[in-house]
Amino acid sequence: MNLSCARAVELGLPAVAFTEHVDFTPFRAGYLREAFPQLVNDDGILVAPEFDAEGYFDSIEECRSNYPDLTILTGLEVGQPHRHRERLAELLGRGEFQRVLGSLHCLRDGDTFAEPFELFPRYQASKILRDYLEEIPRMVAGDTLFEIVSHIDYAVRLWPDDAEPFSAADFEEEFRDALRAIAVADRILEVSAKLPLDPTILGWWCDEGGNRITFGSDGHEPWTVGRGLAGVATMAESFGFEPARKPHEPWHLRA
Repeated sequence: MNLSCARAVELGLPAVAFTEHVDFTPFRAGYLREAFPQLVNDDGILVAPEFDAEGYFDSIEECRSNYPDLTILTGLEVGQPHRHRERLAELLGRGEFQRVLGSLHCLRDGDTFAEPFELFPRYQASKILRDYLEEIPRMVAGDTLFEIVSHIDYAVRLWPDDAEPFSAADFEEEFRDALRAIAVADRILEVSAKLPLDPTILGWWCDEGGNRITFGSDGHEPWTVGRGLAGVATMAESFGFEPARKPHEPWHLRA
């Protein structure tokens, strides 16, 4: 975290948010088995450890002490928040989390859950993406324990080479339905720069009533902090979004 702050200062970023991953959903480990063997049970299911909130906040305070001129936000990125409302509410009560993202990382597959990338070899890519987008309205319905919906195009990140090339236009209805649900629920859309969001999708967000966005570099390592942000910011400006008074606040669609 200290190295990430150092990188942010080096780049001239005014703020950084540490949205720590919290995945309550056990899921098929797949390609993560080798990276986290200690978390994978005999059935090949990855069970994430309990989030160390106390250690997290201690690390945040250390970073704030070391980098007093950098705005450092606390946060969480919660996988499948709609399936774990009670556990998420309990976690949120353990401290101030300034930026809470809801992420759809896994889909149900029989009696288990799996990431889209693990499902591609067994199902058509188009089906997986449609299933993914159809789950978004269920994720944003109800309570507002999270404010921001992250990477709506997550299932596209490792689009299989043997599938028809991805075209957002082929899934316009499904994307629009998901985006409309996010807007109606008064949530914010994250524009991820890891795989820059297709401009067509951002245009649909505006069409469907979305008027706020945040940006995320999805930088899991210090050297990826801030990657691609200039490009997606330029894209957002072309659709009429403008910065807020404070640089870490969501951008709004110009009235």
